[in-house]
Amino acid sequence: MKIGVLGSGIVGQTLASGFIKHGYDVMVGTGNPEKLKDWKEKEGGNANIGSIAESASFGDIIVLAVKGKAAKDVLKSAEAKNLNGKAIIDVTNPIADAPPENGVLKFFTTLDNSLMEQLQANYPKARFVKAFNSIGNAFMVNPDFNGAKPSMFICGNDEAAKKEVHKILDKFGFEVEDMGKAEAARAIEPLCILWCIPGFLNNSWSHAFKLLKK
Repeated sequence: MKIGVLGSGIVGQTLASGFIKHGYDVMVGTGNPEKLKDWKEKEGGNANIGSIAESASFGDIIVLAVKGKAAKDVLKSAEAKNLNGKAIIDVTNPIADAPPENGVLKFFTTLDNSLMEQLQANYPKARFVKAFNSIGNAFMVNPDFNGAKPSMFICGNDEAAKKEVHKILDKFGFEVEDMGKAEAARAIEPLCILWCIPGFLNNSWSHAFKLLKK
């Protein structure tokens, strides 16, 4: 299984390293290959660098790990032919270019139309699954919370794609909570806002969500 990671920031690098750790071949798509020189040296032979389109073509599964405002342009650069039929793990959050208000981030979307729904509508032949958006990059790969597995909320319209992502999340150390179709991203994306509040208010970033069941 090959993974194409679109985005070379800290989230993209962290997830790419996680996939390599678990035995996947990875290509990170970037507009700045020099930025990934140290990362490639550290990760070795399973780490590849390419353009956004090359990475999208390379991956059997694609990870969209860019700022929310850049997501549509990055997918355009990836080219629809390289996205069609593939599961796309959507890590993005629609964070606006505005400072937090009392620790609360502002989004450029509404609660009636999530960013993932917009991306899915733009690329109907791709199979988007929201995941990894409600936890910090330091805890995206096999996090240790004193033996407790954090919950990872996912959603998407394609059941087979969600099963593929479920397997990945199992390997990455999460308890998967499937919230249904793409509309559930209207609730999952704002979890980013909630996750960040303790960080902005108290500089406390070492936490995760857990869904308790009886």
